[in-house]
Amino acid sequence: MTQTANGGRQLPRRKLGSQGLEVGAIGLGTMGMTMAYGPADPTDGVATIRRAYELGVTMFDTAEVYGMGSGSNEQLLGEAVRGFRDEVVIATKFGYDLTDPSRFGMAFDSRPDHIREVTDNSLRHLGTDHIDLLYQHRVDPNVPIEDVAGTVGELITEGKVRFFGLSEAGPDIIRRAHAVHPVSVLQTEYSVFERAVEPQVLPTVRELGIGFVAYSPLGRGFLTGAVRPAAEYPDGDMRTWDERWQPGNYEQNLAAVRELTAMAAAKGIAVTQLALAWLLAQGDGIVPIPGTRNPQRLAENVAAAAVPLSAAEVDRIRQILPHGAAGSRYPAARMPVW
Repeated sequence: MTQTANGGRQLPRRKLGSQGLEVGAIGLGTMGMTMAYGPADPTDGVATIRRAYELGVTMFDTAEVYGMGSGSNEQLLGEAVRGFRDEVVIATKFGYDLTDPSRFGMAFDSRPDHIREVTDNSLRHLGTDHIDLLYQHRVDPNVPIEDVAGTVGELITEGKVRFFGLSEAGPDIIRRAHAVHPVSVLQTEYSVFERAVEPQVLPTVRELGIGFVAYSPLGRGFLTGAVRPAAEYPDGDMRTWDERWQPGNYEQNLAAVRELTAMAAAKGIAVTQLALAWLLAQGDGIVPIPGTRNPQRLAENVAAAAVPLSAAEVDRIRQILPHGAAGSRYPAARMPVW
């Protein structure tokens, strides 16, 4: 990494897709700044985003659903980047039906009119005249993906959006969407803990020239090592229901993280840096977007872009977790269908 004019660090850059999108090798996910991981202070979120920019991060990830339709997460991000908006890539997402809170995470709406409505809301909440990367957050089984791709293509023609992305889509959906309008990025969970994308999804995006953004690259925090059993987290924290934190799975996963931690310590790095470096080593078109509200953790994450791994070290990590973590990443009712 090289010094920037403002004294920060400049991350190596990576191309995402074949349409011209290029970002720093490590991005920042903002979901936890308003939901899912317990109470959060928006002021801390703004400060974290601004510090990330100083460290060379240029890709910031938000979504309509991270504010439960209120726009709170997008507003936080928009406020944070206001002084350097044109120097960063803002990614946001549409695709959920948020009208019934009891069906949160299980109801979808990617009708063309709704895509346009959410996009206009996102532009207003972010305080910007364009969205750099617009994702379909989850595949809507009731709306042909061709209609989704066509609508986002129209938004790109209108200048409201620059690049089209999909999240948690399988090979068939990716190919069908890409045939209508080029998909620049696929975002899906990927880490040493979660590797379902490796057999079919990664080969598909590589064949089509689509970039890959890895969310939850630190196993939703499990790979930080600062974890407790599910029962010790407060209501509303997703770790209370995540199977990887449940009895039996928790102990197996903790043992694996301890092995990874020992491996990282032998290299003089944090286990989080080892996990991110492993992801970066899986291909030049992969950009992880770890989320954090901790300035020290943020700096560690960014520094992972400079951590070299040998082929033997990459193999050793796979030996420690040959099939990923114990426990499914979502309950059955919320599991994305590829």
